[in-house]
Amino acid sequence: MNTNLGFIHRFVSSGGALPQITLLLLHGTGGNEEDLLPLGQTLFPGAGILSPRGKVLENGMPRFFRRFAEGVFDVADLKFRANELAQFIQDARREYAITGELVAVGYSNGANIAAALMLLHPKVLAGAALFRAMVPFVPRSWPDLADVKVLLAGGQGDPIVPQAETIRLSDILQTAGASVHVHWHQGGHELGDDDIAVTQKWLASVDWVSPKVL
Repeated sequence: MNTNLGFIHRFVSSGGALPQITLLLLHGTGGNEEDLLPLGQTLFPGAGILSPRGKVLENGMPRFFRRFAEGVFDVADLKFRANELAQFIQDARREYAITGELVAVGYSNGANIAAALMLLHPKVLAGAALFRAMVPFVPRSWPDLADVKVLLAGGQGDPIVPQAETIRLSDILQTAGASVHVHWHQGGHELGDDDIAVTQKWLASVDWVSPKVL
């Protein structure tokens, strides 16, 4: 656990995997910087890992931004926290000499902050695998996501994120120019083996060649 750079976080350097990418792991509500480490190592063995802990507490549970109710976001706080996360990423790149592509892997609340990060800071991420994400907000002007690849994984029976919400987020990201692939898990909000298998194939199939510069 590292407490510098403004976030409690874990960093694991690349094991020499080619192409060289670093996974930005963003946990769901109640998670922490340790929760998604096994998932990241499974999805892309040898990749670098940067895993921060959300700084907002909801009934003692870490989150990446505040909400007023289930599915009702505090958008002002969401944008503030996304900007804060972008600064953390910039600082972490310098601190750990991260030069390759940065690809977010976010679940639920973590997927939502990753989507916000792409809409507010389109040069930060080369791509993102978003599990059970909602639309964080609708941008007033469209960012340029022409070089960004996104995997959206929704649950057909998700009681928290309706299918229409996944489709709406896909439309927003594609309007901004992102290349989006949608996967439907037959279950609900939980992460399934199929999500993992599809994400492994997706990560391995994308040509991660152009490091982003903040």
